[in-house]
Amino acid sequence: MACALVPFCTFQDLESARAFLCPHLRQGGASAAGGVKESSKPANWEDDDWGAWDEGGQMQEPEEEESASKTQASSWLQDCVVSLSPTNDLMVIAREQKAVFFVPKWKHSEKGKEEMQYAIGWSGSLNVEEGECVSSALCIPLASQKRSSTGRPDWTCIVVGFTSGYIRFYTENGVLLLAQLLNEDPVLQLKCRTYEIPRHPGVTEQNEEMSILYPSAVVTIDGFSLFQSLRACRNQVARAAASGNENVQPPPLAYKKWGLQDVDTIVDHVSVGIMTLTTFDQMKTASNIGGYNATIKNSPPAMSQYITVGSNPFTGFFYALEGSSQPLLSHVALAVASKLTSALFNAASGWLGWKHKQEEESIQKQKPKVEPATPLSVRFGIPDSRRHGEKICLSPCNTLAAVTDDFGRVLLLDVARGLAIRMWKGYRDAQVGWIQIVEDLHEREVEKMDFSPVGSSQGPSRVAQFLVIYAPRRGILEVWSTQQGPRVGAFNVGKHCRLLYPGYKIMGLNNVTSQGWQPQTYQICLVDPVSGTVKTVHVPFHLALSDKKSERAKDMHLVKKLTALLKAKTLNLDVVEMEVKELILDIKYPATKKQALESILANERLPLSSLTTITQTLMDTLKNQEGECVDEGLQQFCANKLKLLQLHESVSKINCLATQSDMVPSDNDLAKLLRLDEKEFARLQMLLENYKLQDTQLSVRFEEDQDQVLPVRTFLEHLECEEDTIEVKKLEEREYVALGSFFFWKCLHGESSTEEMCNILVSAGFSPQRLLSLLLSVWLSKEKDILHRTQSICCLHAALSLLSKMTAIDESWDSQSVSPWWQQMRTACVQSVNNGAALLSAHVGHSVTAQITDSIAEKKFSQITVGADTDPWEALSLDTEYWRLLLKQLEDCLILQTLLHSKVGKKRSLASSAQTEPLGRLSVKKLLEGGKGGIADSVAKWVFKQDLSPPLLQLGWKKEDSEEEPPQTGSILLAEGEEDQTGLETILELLLLAYQQFPCSLELGVLHAHCCWEYVVQWNKYPEEAHFLTRSIDHLRCIDNAHVQHGIALMMWNTFIVKRLSAATYLMDKVGKAPKDRLCRRDIGMSDTAVTYFLGSCSDLLQTLMEADVRSDEMPLPVLDTEDAWASVEGQISLVELALEQKHIHYPLVEHQSVLCTILYGVMKFSLKSVKPLSLFDSKGKNAFFKDLTSIQLLPSGDVDPSLLSARHQFLTKLLTAVVQTQYSSQKSRGSPEESVVLLVKDRDWPALMVDLAQHLQVNEDVVRRHYVCELYNYGLDHLGEEAILQVHDKEVLASQLLVLTGQRLAYALLHTQTKEGMELLARLPPTLCTWLKAMDPQDLKNVEVPIATTAKLVDKVIEHLPENHGQYSVALNLIEAVEAMS
Repeated sequence: MACALVPFCTFQDLESARAFLCPHLRQGGASAAGGVKESSKPANWEDDDWGAWDEGGQMQEPEEEESASKTQASSWLQDCVVSLSPTNDLMVIAREQKAVFFVPKWKHSEKGKEEMQYAIGWSGSLNVEEGECVSSALCIPLASQKRSSTGRPDWTCIVVGFTSGYIRFYTENGVLLLAQLLNEDPVLQLKCRTYEIPRHPGVTEQNEEMSILYPSAVVTIDGFSLFQSLRACRNQVARAAASGNENVQPPPLAYKKWGLQDVDTIVDHVSVGIMTLTTFDQMKTASNIGGYNATIKNSPPAMSQYITVGSNPFTGFFYALEGSSQPLLSHVALAVASKLTSALFNAASGWLGWKHKQEEESIQKQKPKVEPATPLSVRFGIPDSRRHGEKICLSPCNTLAAVTDDFGRVLLLDVARGLAIRMWKGYRDAQVGWIQIVEDLHEREVEKMDFSPVGSSQGPSRVAQFLVIYAPRRGILEVWSTQQGPRVGAFNVGKHCRLLYPGYKIMGLNNVTSQGWQPQTYQICLVDPVSGTVKTVHVPFHLALSDKKSERAKDMHLVKKLTALLKAKTLNLDVVEMEVKELILDIKYPATKKQALESILANERLPLSSLTTITQTLMDTLKNQEGECVDEGLQQFCANKLKLLQLHESVSKINCLATQSDMVPSDNDLAKLLRLDEKEFARLQMLLENYKLQDTQLSVRFEEDQDQVLPVRTFLEHLECEEDTIEVKKLEEREYVALGSFFFWKCLHGESSTEEMCNILVSAGFSPQRLLSLLLSVWLSKEKDILHRTQSICCLHAALSLLSKMTAIDESWDSQSVSPWWQQMRTACVQSVNNGAALLSAHVGHSVTAQITDSIAEKKFSQITVGADTDPWEALSLDTEYWRLLLKQLEDCLILQTLLHSKVGKKRSLASSAQTEPLGRLSVKKLLEGGKGGIADSVAKWVFKQDLSPPLLQLGWKKEDSEEEPPQTGSILLAEGEEDQTGLETILELLLLAYQQFPCSLELGVLHAHCCWEYVVQWNKYPEEAHFLTRSIDHLRCIDNAHVQHGIALMMWNTFIVKRLSAATYLMDKVGKAPKDRLCRRDIGMSDTAVTYFLGSCSDLLQTLMEADVRSDEMPLPVLDTEDAWASVEGQISLVELALEQKHIHYPLVEHQSVLCTILYGVMKFSLKSVKPLSLFDSKGKNAFFKDLTSIQLLPSGDVDPSLLSARHQFLTKLLTAVVQTQYSSQKSRGSPEESVVLLVKDRDWPALMVDLAQHLQVNEDVVRRHYVCELYNYGLDHLGEEAILQVHDKEVLASQLLVLTGQRLAYALLHTQTKEGMELLARLPPTLCTWLKAMDPQDLKNVEVPIATTAKLVDKVIEHLPENHGQYSVALNLIEAVEAMS
């Protein structure tokens, strides 16, 4: 009811617009925002602190400097040219040569509500000629010509005036439509006037026009001519863009140009439009000009009036007689976009349309011809030699104008009389605008004598005008009632805003087309660059009425008084109640009365009794008024609020009469109540007990949280009363539960009478369905309390029976149809994530349904068979069947939820962040919507969080198959780490329970498939966690069905592996060695150690895929079943079904890919250098990598190029050497030789792998085996060498290689150690042997510290495998003697 400043739009990215328009503020803004602490010494002494000398000679402090830069960063909008379309569909901000066009878009705000935001639609430079800058801009919305138009403009034209004198017209996308040079001076101001329907017959109808102000001239362009030209240009641009170059001559612009004379300077103007003088004014003017004998024409002439502001005169009034000047037809210089999309591009190309090509160049060089102006002298002015005008702003009804000057004054001019009629002081740099408000006839005041009903229309609507003044120096926005009215509103808005007042609406309408249009236009807007919001001012019409006449103003005063009274620090309730009653009865307007009553009821400090008394008093007063005057709406409002207040009082009374019942029902009673036998009840107890133990996430309740108390204000806000019914408004879940608790919490505790409560609520107007919904919301949300209080079950049973009777189910019951009453309850249970409470409420619901069904059936049955001896029986109904299904689903869901909340009590310090996030809670609805694999998927997520090993999952199944626990349990489980044995026992029991409940959904193969997928998905998120991928492949290997295993492996490869593997391959091939950590992170997205594990896992994955492909040939497809209770699941296709849909792989291609993986893994694991993996393959081989594994590719076949073979041989020997070296160094570090073997086998059997690799790479396998044996002996690993010799086929070649090795060892022992015994022995040896030993080079040996006894064994091996006819056989025999002598 008062003035309001309403934000209607925000800026999405004003910062980037500021950075684009004001690049000099980027650094300043950044340092101001971030508070950069740099040295206090200024960077540029020339610009620094000179202004401070005027102030008083003191140096500016760093803080002041910082605040100055902050101010500059905030006030950038003051230096820009800003224009907003009145229909709010475009805003232009321009500075110097650049401009940014903003367009509004609907977005979701942080609070989730839809809100309008300005986003940058186009930005760029607009200047065409060198040095020209934007001096003024307008956004003119153009009306649509279509009949079906809704009142939105067809498009918006941006008109920009430049310092070069050019006017240019653009589309919303920055495409230049039309360029016009009408005068060679800079454009000072652009103004526009659009068609308005005359308010009454005496007002002259105004034509549409656009006026352009130059320093000594004003040009007016006829609106109709401009509208047609712009439409033609836009159509031409569209055609040119579509087809190339289609020359169409647009209609020329019709304009008038007046040379304004007898004025020193002009800075702003308004074109008031055509005015006709009265006869008296005509005579007065004629006698002023022509003297005593002047004559006048019979019809007064029509004149266009222009008002300028500047200096000498401060305000000048010009009158141009219509018809005194012929309209000029412009020589239009058009720049039409053909395949050019931006103004900048158009400007750069300078291509002008609508001319022949020969003429184009000459037109570019010469400027268009400028027509001379028609002189127009100033008729009169307001002379004030010291005062300089700054801005002038015409009111919407063209009768008043506001002028600002350099003395900080705002003057109000009467346009017709040429007088200043009011002045405001103290508004330096003020920005002004107008708001015109039309009276709503329904709000018209009722005259005292007139008893006609409120809202009858009395004559035409009145119009009020308000002047809006923004004073940036004070940061205040004021609204004044004109002409002599008071200030009606003031707002603190900050010092850096811009007030935008377009002063026009949509162009292109006339007296016919504007009849049905009600376009949404904003009269005035305030842009705040600091908060990035655009606000508009709402002013109620009644503020224009004088205080004496306005009852409304008195009412508003009383409302303010009432608000102040209710906000007082201390309330004396009796006094306050009296005063409030007096105030509300004094208010005259029904609407204001209602507003006052709403504020009283919303006050939290007034007690319920006071609120009731006040409402009752108002109600009684309204009843006692004469019939016609009473506002029925207000009376109904009071009655409704009174009813709600009385209801609150009644409910509070029942809650206060606490009847404490300590009776805890026995198990037997509860079982009977729920219609369960002993075994079923024991199972229910066991399940709930497990659930309570595991579910630590149950909501915690605090003592202070008093559930039965609900403040009156909240109660009234939550409910709405309509005639005889009470409805609950749309509330958040927490609020809904609070309302339910207020009604039913005490009842569920057995502390107050359920029957009384239900009767009161139903008689007040609540439907039983709504009460059931409230009751269930409390029950399901207070799970923790309910599970610990068994008597709550009895209370729920009683409440449910009572409400069911109230709905009269038995009368409308039909056993073959579903009752909506019970369906509502089942839906609530299905949606609840609190499974314990849901299961209990379902049992109670089932029990009550059965009870009602039986009693109805008994009545019917007793009529049929009277006195017959019948056995006890249970009546069947469709509802009972639905309850049974739901109970099964809820039980399943409870078991699953219990399992998912259980934890292994092991200390996992290395757990990843992904594994510590809690799992969400389940509901039957979520499981039904999660698709067939939803159950296994949720268990897989739990397995991942707990990081359980695959054997543990299998153990659960084994336990189910054979009830005796296998003996090796402990060892399997505890291999993982020191786990809590009791915790594991519990988990195994819960797993067993889940397996029994879901024999199909949690079938072991299905579960492993989901676990495998979960781990690989998580690894993809966190690639550094290499063990996730390893664990994924462990689960993959555990899938027993080869078809599923094949499908999952192929999906893993295609989805997660192949892209990273190809990146790793090309990186390793590029650097020619195992890449460093930095490169791995850059190209593959993980560290070098993670890459090593990844390559190993890739190799394993391909191996598993090939094995699965082979196994799947002899194996049938699996049958995928679902449990009966979950047959109705819907949702996405399950993972296993997806796996079974995969095509079969092309085995040779996978094998080929596997070879590459092994090579890469070897290079990475043993950090090989000078290896380019792809160079080991020919072009066919290279092309086949990373192709779809199910496709047939051209693979290498036939003989291999010798150079390629040699490269492969070289690689394999290098890799084998690295393997043996690793074995040797691990043996050295460990000490005992056996452990080193274990260490190597734990990863994989590399020697065997090398032989396989040799086979695939077509390198002789025996060469590889021989090299391996030689390397083992070379490193002194003789015990491994003896085993490896058995694999070699050509032992003769090997023996000759080993003979050299033996010679090297002996040469070292005899010749290099230089001992006395050695010298003597050397003297005794045969000369040929001595010569042979001296030729040996022991430097090739990697390990020289080998005992002589071990070498003796080696010599025996050589003799054993060397044939007697071999050339070196004699040397070998001599060696035996030498070794014996040495040992």
